[in-house]
Amino acid sequence: MRTRAAVLCAAAAVVAGSLAAVPARAAGPAPVPRLAWKECGTDDHPALQCASLKVPLDHTRPSGRHITLALSRVPHTAKTSQGPLLVNPGGPGGSGLALAGFVAAALPRSVAAQYDVIGFDPRGVGRSTPALDCAPGHFRPVRPDTVPATPALERADLERARAFAAACGRAYADVLPHVDTVDAARDMDAIRQALGARRINYLGYSYGTYLGAVYAKLFPERVRRLVLDSVVNPEGVWYDDNLGQDLAFGDRHRALMAWIASHDSAYGLGRDPQRVEAQWYAMRAALAKRPAAGRVGAAELEDTFMPGGYYNGYWPHLAEAFAAYVRDRDPGPLVKAYERFGAVDASGDNGYSVYTAVQCRDAAWPRAWSRWRRDTWVVHAKAPFASWNNAWYNAPCAFWPTGALPPVDIANDALPPALLFQATEDAATPYAGGVTVHRLLAGSGLVVEEGGGNHGVTLSGNACLDRYLTAYLTTGEVPRGHGTADAVCPKSPDPGPLTAKSAGTSRSGAALHDLLGFRG
Repeated sequence: MRTRAAVLCAAAAVVAGSLAAVPARAAGPAPVPRLAWKECGTDDHPALQCASLKVPLDHTRPSGRHITLALSRVPHTAKTSQGPLLVNPGGPGGSGLALAGFVAAALPRSVAAQYDVIGFDPRGVGRSTPALDCAPGHFRPVRPDTVPATPALERADLERARAFAAACGRAYADVLPHVDTVDAARDMDAIRQALGARRINYLGYSYGTYLGAVYAKLFPERVRRLVLDSVVNPEGVWYDDNLGQDLAFGDRHRALMAWIASHDSAYGLGRDPQRVEAQWYAMRAALAKRPAAGRVGAAELEDTFMPGGYYNGYWPHLAEAFAAYVRDRDPGPLVKAYERFGAVDASGDNGYSVYTAVQCRDAAWPRAWSRWRRDTWVVHAKAPFASWNNAWYNAPCAFWPTGALPPVDIANDALPPALLFQATEDAATPYAGGVTVHRLLAGSGLVVEEGGGNHGVTLSGNACLDRYLTAYLTTGEVPRGHGTADAVCPKSPDPGPLTAKSAGTSRSGAALHDLLGFRG
């Protein structure tokens, strides 16, 4: 799971094993702090409030060093409250502070009024302290070509990954052993206690589905309602899941090429999707030799188009930049697209630092680079769009300075019914993840967006999906079917070119995906 951390942080993808592998919670009661909420509303979300909460760095030593979590809240306004609804945008490394305001505004007013919608920056993220930043400027352009066609290129990319891991170890040696999903889940329970709630409701997207499932495993009696949207596969955390992503992103990139071909009158790149795709790879080769404006090389081009695999609302913008470069020999729109979708700023460095810290600590990764090389070349042969880009994004885990934790078995028969949402063509969390978690969470309901390829599908403009979400948050009831899915919704329509009347995509969809970010 990868996040566009620059967007996520600026706004403020389990497994075999057993629960016995999770570190035991320290015995003995700890004093419950009170939250001091202050107004921090924005033009878009004027009711937003903010607070902070100190939690133990090591939950097995509650009297030891503490760190601080940043929280946000939109209070309930109904006479009767259904309690707190914690929300998480995924990542790992994503900030949830602004997501609280979005969810409260996007839900029907009568439903939102019943909940205290709670956002939070997980440990290490954004306004929580300490906020990790292992290697400022790690993604500064122009980076080496991600495809290691020569030994020199492979050495250069390997050195970047090794240096990043070493920098994290030097800067945060005492913190990294406690930056993981289990500790983040225990932080969520500390938030519950500070809110004075017996149980919580939860809405998590992408990696947030795994965080929610781990919380539910640790504290099943403290879960009231659980919504998981775009579900991480619990049988591949995290190395195998990323290989699965590579293939799925290859398919989604081809879907973009086919969409561009279907709008040849707007883009002039031809009506044959394979011909359009060939021109994209020719553009990549040209940028590898001569980066646009000295900023957009082959790696940065991949970064720029990666968001199109998460949300098709970006397709018209990417297509315009592609066409301008190829047809008009104008690199300007491509550079602008990179600045919007691919560039990483200081807050993005923070998000990536947390991403690597969590994923590298959560489960074991191969330590032999020969395994990475072999596996990535295999998937690259089938899906060349981003396989090597994704490998290098995760490669610090081959050199990570902390050991890995045993994976958590999220299977659970002690929960109230959970509600899962999954698009069949989702690239970041492929469809199998939703099906698997539906099987592992007894009594859960699975709602499928048939043919949909976006990542994060509720509160994004699909009225059918949102009806199921609204009903569940209102009554706690989940749909019951007889097949793999309990309910099926048609996919949201694809966008049109920017010049067409159909160009406008759902405002809520664009707003949500800017908050969820990319690679997560």
